[in-house]
Amino acid sequence: VQLVESGGGLVQVGESLRLSCAASGSFFRISDMGWYRQAPGKQRELVARITSVGFANYADSVKGRFTISRENAKNTVYLQMNSLKPEDTAVYQCNADVWPSSWARNNYWGQGTQVAVSS
Repeated sequence: VQLVESGGGLVQVGESLRLSCAASGSFFRISDMGWYRQAPGKQRELVARITSVGFANYADSVKGRFTISRENAKNTVYLQMNSLKPEDTAVYQCNADVWPSSWARNNYWGQGTQVAVSS
């Protein structure tokens, strides 16, 4: 199973970016998917997670600015980031709970995509 992210880049304060993460490989289903980020010198933190039926939760720092969504048919999760701030600068990683069978679950990480917000 591979998680491949795309959509990172360098933007100005107040601009928007949309991250995508597609899961590929052989598996039974994917349950929760999410986005985490790690800024230089800081611990990795949860940005947002979404269940397979669309229930989402967000870090307080991004509520009202970021929206997580997914397309189950494409095994893809998105993160729409609006009103970006310099403190959003980080490497963003996709995470997913992937079930290779109906009774086993593994957790996977993507390789990460850099988001940089310039003031």
